[in-house]
Amino acid sequence: MDIGGILLTVLIGFVAGLIARAVVPGKQDLGLIATLVLGLIGSVVGNLVFSLVQGDGLEFDLGGWWASILGAILVLAVYVAATGKQRRVTR
Repeated sequence: MDIGGILLTVLIGFVAGLIARAVVPGKQDLGLIATLVLGLIGSVVGNLVFSLVQGDGLEFDLGGWWASILGAILVLAVYVAATGKQRRVTR
C-alpha cells in the first residue's frame, strides 16, 4: 500500500468514526485519536462482515463507505454498552 492508500484509509476511518459518534446515543468520551481508531476498527469490521454476507469469504475492501460507517456504528454501540456510559434520565 502506498502513502496515498494509507492516507485514504485514515480519512475513511476518521469520517466513519465521526458519523458513528453523531448517530449512536449515549455519552462518548472519545478524543480525536480514539475516534480515528474507532473508525478504522469499524471499517475493518464492516467490510469483513459485508464480504462474508456477500459470500466472498474473508476479503478486505476499504472502498465501501457505507460498510465502514455501519461497522463503526456497530463498534461504537458495543463500546458504549460495554462501558456503561449511557445517558441517565434525571427527573
